[in-house]
Formats: sequence, structure tokens, C-alpha cells
Amino acid sequence: MLKLRSSGLSCGVCANFRIPIPRCYMNSITTSSIDVKPKVPLYLRPPSFSASLSELTKWHKWAKNLASSVGSSFINLDNGPDSTLLRRELNWLLQDLIELQHRSVILSRLESDNNENPDVSVALRAPLEEMYCVWRQRIEKRRPFQYVVGCEHWRDLVLSVQEGVLIPRPETEVIIDLVEGVALNNAPELAQGFWADLGTGSGAIAIATARALATHAHGDACGRVIATDLSPVAVAVATSNVQRYGLQDVVEVRKGSWFEPLKDVQGKLAGVLSNPPYIPSGDISGLQAEVGQHEPILALDGGITGTNDLLHLIDGVTSMLKPGGFFAFETHGEKQCKFLVEYIENEKPGSFRDMNIVSDFAGIQRFVMGFRQ
Repeated sequence: MLKLRSSGLSCGVCANFRIPIPRCYMNSITTSSIDVKPKVPLYLRPPSFSASLSELTKWHKWAKNLASSVGSSFINLDNGPDSTLLRRELNWLLQDLIELQHRSVILSRLESDNNENPDVSVALRAPLEEMYCVWRQRIEKRRPFQYVVGCEHWRDLVLSVQEGVLIPRPETEVIIDLVEGVALNNAPELAQGFWADLGTGSGAIAIATARALATHAHGDACGRVIATDLSPVAVAVATSNVQRYGLQDVVEVRKGSWFEPLKDVQGKLAGVLSNPPYIPSGDISGLQAEVGQHEPILALDGGITGTNDLLHLIDGVTSMLKPGGFFAFETHGEKQCKFLVEYIENEKPGSFRDMNIVSDFAGIQRFVMGFRQ
């Protein structure tokens, strides 16, 4: 499996730059006690199926032709993927589908149209019938590639994702850079405290934060992370990801809305992190199809100005952080960042210090961070 794979998912609100998407659910989602069983990503499934090389070649040609038929139509429609990216995704799909031992040989023969030994059996992690179905969904229904393969590469992690959980974006990795480069460097003692990831989704921020705390810990004392989410699907997926990385003793996933599951640590948190819904309601209709038609809209919609949940987080973090505690929130961009800083200065005077606005990889002002007084 390739270490880094970018599917080109974006909001599609602006054609000239990609807007990173939050991962969590708004407060209005109805709670549920449904026991959700996370799906197993394709690359983790056992190679229990098989097909002849000729059958696999036939599917590959069909899938490649379907991808090529798209051309630039999705780009023109909503800044979606073009044929070049879709064919790249097809190669990634094959890498996850074919068992490891003979993968390179089979991939080489598929690309060269080598017809030798067409009846040779190829071990697969899913039946070809399923592959016909999911690739048609990818092209015709614009189902996100990450949902097709069941995972996303984020930072140095490979995280399980599925319908009902937003796909973590590369831009959000900056939050972990802030944890390590700002919070833990300036206040090493924070590495031993309790941290919270609010609206954890796949658990990306929580898992990466736990690993950062372990790296900066002194002796046996290591911080812990509490990840919260209102969605039972997100809770199940995040828990599965935490367990797969062996962090179940360090990261605790709790079901509930924002700060509600954290009453036992009120005023004790060393850090609060979140990537909440921040897309203005009026921009939702302009989202790329992969996002607007498949990822949870309630995880995107931040209200009329996009700041409903961000303001709730600012109000809550004032009482949740201990003195010297750190916060970092992702926003929709420069306008929201400046609005939040002004809100804090006017409504929470003297509550925070060293506040700063931080840009993402594209140079767009994206994050608001600071320390509790």
C-alpha cells in the first residue's frame, strides 16, 4: 500500500484552491445506542478470493476505460477528479486488492497487457463482482475513493474510514505540528496531562496527538487523550483505529457531544483540539459531489456563518483548560480566524495568552491557537 495517496477530495466551493474539511458532527445529531461494527479496509482483508489473470485483465480494462471516459467533466462540474487521477486511484485499488506475494508481477503484466498464462490464478482480497460494483459507484455515483478502499493515509497513519465518518484531510495535520512545535516545545509539562480531541471522527487527531505526547514524555509519565464524538459510527471507527495502533491504554473514545463527556476533567485539560463543522450553510450546495453527496452534511455545516460550533468550543474551552493549557481549532479561513480572535479578545478578556493565527500548507489562514492564562 502506498504511504501517501491523495484522492483530490475538496469542497468545491472555490475552484482555485482546495478547502480542507472537518471531521466531526454537529450538536444536532440524534444520539443512538446502535452498536456499529466497523468495516475492514480492503488492504487488511485476507486474500480469500481468486480470479484468473484473464478475468482480472478484463476487469482492469473495463475499469480503466470507465475512468478515461470521465475526461475533465467532473472538474468542469464541481472541481472533481479528472481521468488522470481516477486512473491513479485504480492503480491504488489494485495494490490493495491483490495479495502481496505476487502483486508486483501481476501489476506489471496488467500494465503491459502480457497475455502469457491467462488461466493462472490470482489471489484477491475481494471478489471481482464486488470490484465491478465499487468502481461503478466510484465513477457513476462519485463515491469517495477512501470509502471504496476503506482507509485514508494521514500523516504517518493508515486510518480506517467508512460512510458516516468524514475523511481526514492533509491540512489538518498542521494541528499536530502545532501540538509538537508550539505546545510541547514551549510547555513540556503538557505532555503529561489530559488532552481532548473533540469531534474525533476517524480518531486521526487523537491518535497522532497520543504518539506526539509519548515522544515528548519524560520517564514513565505520559499524557492521555480523550476523544469524543456524537456519532456512533465515528465512535466505533475511531475505537477500531485506536486499537489497531495499540493505543487503547492511552486514548479513550467517549460518545457524546463536544464537552459533555468530559465533565470529570473540567478545568484539568492540558490541551483541547478540534476540527469542527465550519462550512457556511449557503456554501453546502457547492461542495464537490464526493463530499456533498456522500460525507455527512451535518459534519460540514457550521451554520449561517460557519461559526456556530467554533463559538461553542471557544466558550467551553475557557472552563475546560487548566492554567497554561493549549488549544488549537481549525476554521474555514482568514475571515473566521480573525472573527474568533476578536471574539476571544472582546468576550473572554484576560482568559488566553499568546493567541495566534496559523496558515495551512496553501498559505491560507486556517487555525486559531493559544494558551489559557
